[in-house]
Amino acid sequence: MHAPYRPAEPGAHRPSEGDVRRPSKGERTRARILDSATELFSRSGFHAVSLRDIAAHAGLTHAGLLHHFPGKESLLIEVLERRDRIDARELFPGIARPGAPVPPPAERLRLLIGVVARNTRTPGLVALYAKLSAEATDPAHPAHRYFTRRYRLLRAELSGLVRALQDEAGRPGDLDPAVVAGQLLALMDGLQTQWLLEPGAVPMEELVRDFLDRLGLLPSDGPKGAGRTGDAGGVSEGDGAAGVSG
Repeated sequence: MHAPYRPAEPGAHRPSEGDVRRPSKGERTRARILDSATELFSRSGFHAVSLRDIAAHAGLTHAGLLHHFPGKESLLIEVLERRDRIDARELFPGIARPGAPVPPPAERLRLLIGVVARNTRTPGLVALYAKLSAEATDPAHPAHRYFTRRYRLLRAELSGLVRALQDEAGRPGDLDPAVVAGQLLALMDGLQTQWLLEPGAVPMEELVRDFLDRLGLLPSDGPKGAGRTGDAGGVSEGDGAAGVSG
């Protein structure tokens, strides 16, 4: 998971439009199940939703759903990991594809802020992560291991990004990257909870920008207004992309 980043080899094959395979009927059914599970988990949390509820919402029988997912726990983890895979392709390509080329630090920061902006248009998925991350503090919860590992990876990857931004700004060692990464994750999670309670009172993107700017991590030629387009990954709420922080 932590293979060193390296640039793409000259002449390396890049997928063309013709390389994209159309999803099979089974894959489309799985995606429909995941969309239904995402919506219901977002609305009611993990424990209050049954597999029969998800099957009915997806237009399937209980047996039909079990053909694709053996249990609610495995379905939950797939819902969570699907969103992370989408965002990791843009923000942390070394996790999604070890050895993949990595965008410059300022571009990765732009993408991160774009995710914060996009979260304001995906309240269902923001609620999903807020509910489930709270539930998963119980070690017996099926997503406990997932969230523990997820935050560990995010702290490591954001620490690396902060360090790279410091180096570009000519301020190496000015701040502890691990401390800043933990503060940034805490800020994003806390803002999302406040935003869910009172959306109009909490400008998440603006407050994240302000935090980064106060630390000297927002490049002067960097992501001005980048997140406002919401195009940090080109995916919609139905695709399971609500961002890095839950």
